[in-house]
Amino acid sequence: MHSLSSDTGVAATAGANSWLRFASPQAGYALAGKLAPPLLVIAFCLAAAGLYTGFLLAPTDHQQGDAYRIIFVHVPAAWLSMVIYVAMAFWAGLGLVLNTRLSAMMASALAPSGALFAFLALWTGALWGKPTWGTWWVWDARLTSELLLLFLYIGFIALQAAIDDPRRADRAGAVLALVGVVNVPVIYFSVQWWNTLHQGASVSLRSAPAMAAPMLLGMLLMALALWAYAAGATLLRLRSIVLEREKNAGWVRRHVEQRP
Repeated sequence: MHSLSSDTGVAATAGANSWLRFASPQAGYALAGKLAPPLLVIAFCLAAAGLYTGFLLAPTDHQQGDAYRIIFVHVPAAWLSMVIYVAMAFWAGLGLVLNTRLSAMMASALAPSGALFAFLALWTGALWGKPTWGTWWVWDARLTSELLLLFLYIGFIALQAAIDDPRRADRAGAVLALVGVVNVPVIYFSVQWWNTLHQGASVSLRSAPAMAAPMLLGMLLMALALWAYAAGATLLRLRSIVLEREKNAGWVRRHVEQRP
């Protein structure tokens, strides 16, 4: 029995160590280099399929006509803007609590992608709102909270850029990210909590989709495409951040010297 317990403990320790090795910037840099290219290829293929389905196969909406087709970019971008912020806050908080350098770098790498999708969601929402509501912008609860999300991303990036010491910058950014995460449920539930012009959820896990199958398929394909793109772009950005912050490490100098 004692031998069995010892073997189990050794195996658990070995398994933990095998995962913990990816917490080092060197291992994270190598892993990101392997994952990023196929993710970007997958993103391109899914985006091509999603746009083809959404713009050519999906039927015209009986109320909004073809103007609704902006949904195939708008809704996935809005989803990703919220998901990426939660992920950014998670990695920033992990770096703050455990003092792990790679976690903080991951949060920094996620921020530009999140800001891009928040801007894309607002911009496509304005394009959709003009023919639907007759105006480019209203101070709707969801639009306003999504705009606040964009400002939080920009604030996170600007705060880190304004502090010369990377470790202090990571801690300050983490506090902002963790405080700002309360805005995410406000965005998601705003159409339920307040009387707004914005329509409700396009897809719900609690009910059958209220759209034709080609519409749903096109939107889901585009959502997967943006997920893959965000992951690939973030990993490439992570590699740049690692090289910048670890430039004095021996492995970085050797890596730079080996480049053609």
